[in-house]
Amino acid sequence: MSSLNASTVSTASRPSAGVTRGLAAAIANAAPSRDVSAIAAARRGTLDFLAAAFAGATDSGYRKLLAVSGDDSRGEASVIGSAARVSAQQAALLNGYAGHALDYDDVHSSVRGHPATVLLPALFALAQTRGSSALELLDAYVVGVETMARLGLALGSRHYEQGFHNTATLGTLGAAAATSFLLKLDAHAVENALGLAATQSAGLRLQFGSEAKPLHAGLAARAGVFAAELAAAGLQGSPQALDGPVGFFAVFGAGAAQPERVLEGWGAPWQIAVPGLYFKPWACCTATHHAVHGALTLRDTHRLTPDDIAGITVTFPPGGDTPLSDHLPSTGLEARFSVEYAVAAALTDGSPGVATFADAPVRDDLIALAARVARRHDETAPRASTDPATRFSTVEIVLRNGAVLRHKTDRLYSTEDLRAKFADATGHNERAAFVPAHIESMQSAADLVTLFNVFAQIHV
Repeated sequence: MSSLNASTVSTASRPSAGVTRGLAAAIANAAPSRDVSAIAAARRGTLDFLAAAFAGATDSGYRKLLAVSGDDSRGEASVIGSAARVSAQQAALLNGYAGHALDYDDVHSSVRGHPATVLLPALFALAQTRGSSALELLDAYVVGVETMARLGLALGSRHYEQGFHNTATLGTLGAAAATSFLLKLDAHAVENALGLAATQSAGLRLQFGSEAKPLHAGLAARAGVFAAELAAAGLQGSPQALDGPVGFFAVFGAGAAQPERVLEGWGAPWQIAVPGLYFKPWACCTATHHAVHGALTLRDTHRLTPDDIAGITVTFPPGGDTPLSDHLPSTGLEARFSVEYAVAAALTDGSPGVATFADAPVRDDLIALAARVARRHDETAPRASTDPATRFSTVEIVLRNGAVLRHKTDRLYSTEDLRAKFADATGHNERAAFVPAHIESMQSAADLVTLFNVFAQIHV
């Protein structure tokens, strides 16, 4: 079934049953394969993740993580950018890091974070070691996104604003849900897996702009696999970990959580399809993307050059620039979280490429223009939240001749040509050129083996 029936939701959401128990039942009983649009979205999400992860395999932080990981002679799971075979948990850690290394991976508004870079590394690892089929993996991916998204909607915005990184905290639970579904655990075991994941849930936004931010994704993926494997082995934790005065929502929600929202509309439609995944056109924090679009629009419309510009102001809704921790960065790694730099790069060079945010010293001319960018907040606007309608940026440029140009962007423009993104991210690697078409049609366990074999063909 593509969603829970009314009687199931009613029973699961009663206070006596508990949110954890209701969510576990929803996960265990899900049947997303009946929804063609959800599976199609999962295929696109898989391709986008691999574009980000294959590009991320060149990242210096990822190479450091690889260096301390080593081979595991008993391992069966593939690692992106390496011929090593490692345990499922280790593969989830490594591939999760690779997927998030460049901040080029997908975003989901309900999560206020990045689902694929946690869910797919966890699922790849277990699917390979357990011999699961591609269709089983895609089903589990849909369930993982649904779990992360519904938890995000229920948790509210204060969790993120007080310093938590949703990709890490919600990702741990999402990965546990997805891998539990892949392992075909029953509702009781899924409930236990959620509790074992919740107690591992962690990740602070203070790591934004550092090599530790993508580590959050890997740690969440590994924790989700660990939780599901422990639950499958019968190790018992506290039941109903999302409920009560010291449960997940009470501890992490900062008073804003609405746990009853977890099952509202579960799978009807699936969150992976509506509102769907946002596929990044630029390898930088999504909070910069409205402004980058506005800057590119003004540059192209008015044929601007940096010499024309006296000053720039970027206006956000309250909280809209919360993750943008850097103003005048010194490296491309820091620059991924600087709207000043992103706007300066867009106005100078046009659409920013992966190289714009490479982990190397930034160009002096871009910093000189970034220094002319100011931020402000429109205090009359609704506070930025998981609702995309609350997010926008207005770019205002004062020219040296006194003219003022403005452009407001109130939606995100997702990359539609994922094949082109993948080709660019892989450096047009001929050995990986088959991957986009393969993902569109893969169904069997053998199809997954073919996909995993290409991981070692992406060298770091």
